[in-house]
Parts: sequence; C-alpha cells; structure tokens
Amino acid sequence: MKKRTSAALAVLALAGALSGCAGMSNPLSFGWTPLVDGTRGMENFNSVGGANWVAAEGAIQASGGGSTPGYLVTRNSYKDFVIRAEFWASDDANSGIFMRCQNPNVITDESCYEANIFDTRPDPSYGTGAIVKVAKLNGPMIKAGGKWNTFELTAKGDHLVVVLNGVKTVDVRDSKFAQGPVALQWGRGTIKWRKVEIRPI
Repeated sequence: MKKRTSAALAVLALAGALSGCAGMSNPLSFGWTPLVDGTRGMENFNSVGGANWVAAEGAIQASGGGSTPGYLVTRNSYKDFVIRAEFWASDDANSGIFMRCQNPNVITDESCYEANIFDTRPDPSYGTGAIVKVAKLNGPMIKAGGKWNTFELTAKGDHLVVVLNGVKTVDVRDSKFAQGPVALQWGRGTIKWRKVEIRPI
C-alpha cells in the first residue's frame, strides 16, 4: 500500500511540475527575448527623434512627434534572427520595423532593412509588407490600418523573409547589412506595439 501511495504522490508531483511549466509565459525558456510585452519594454530601447512614445492601453505607442520620424532603437545588436510582432496602425500610419541598422543614432531606409507599414505609400509596391528599396511586395498589398496585425520577420545571412498576417509578402536575398540594432518607427498617424519578441537563429 505504501508503495502505491508513494507512486501516486510521485505522479501527482510530476503532473503539477509539468502543469507549471506549461503555464510559464516567459519566452526566454523557448529562446525568445521579449522586447515589448504590453506596456513593458521601454527600457530595452533608446529613443531617437521626437515621437511621443508612451506605455498605455496595453501597448507601447506613439501618435505624434516632430517634423522627422521618431524611433525606439534596441540597445542590443542582432545578426541572424526571427522577430514576431503584434501592431495596430491607423489608416494613415507611416511606420515599420527597421533591422540590422548600421548607425543606431541615424535610422533610415538607406542604412537599415525596413519592413514597411504604410498603407497610403504613393508607390504601393513598397507599401505595407515590403522591404523599402530592397524588395517589392510578392502580391497585392495587405492593408494594416485600423486593426491588429502580426509581422514575422526572418533574417538569416542574406536571406530576408517577411510574413504579414500569415501571408509571405517578401522572400529575397540581399547582403548589404549583416548585423545591427532593431528599430520601431513612428512617422505619421498612430502606431501601437503590443508584442515584439526576437529569437536568434
């Protein structure tokens, strides 16, 4: 009887431990590093430019700034990685995720890879889901305005892939930039980042 009781207790203890692991929300245990998690994460970035970044309403967001775009630039540099992001953009938003930036104090689409968020871009082939000046959209532009969206961005060597709301919008090879910080942009309208996480590959 004692043996049965001990075995039963061991099974219950193991089940409890597994249940606890399953409930863990820390993505570090799976190789993911959170950059933005709801209103948390501002400490992971340096602010460049004059955007009015604030942590509010379950996201890190900006809706105004100066005459030039503002950015949240990661304090760390990244080489090969996958980024997963959840964002909300107003219909008139001009934003994006800049990758492998060469100068953390000067963020441009000439010195970084920019996964664009810009539904009203005059040349829609480089609109939302494209990599500006590097890769046009594979198909019609998926508009992001007025709703929550997901980005999955992969950079491995010279291979760059953009997936927007589950649709692959870019698959290209380009070797201009090998490593650098990541930057979140506000350029116009309202942009909200609810979750941004990165995993080296």
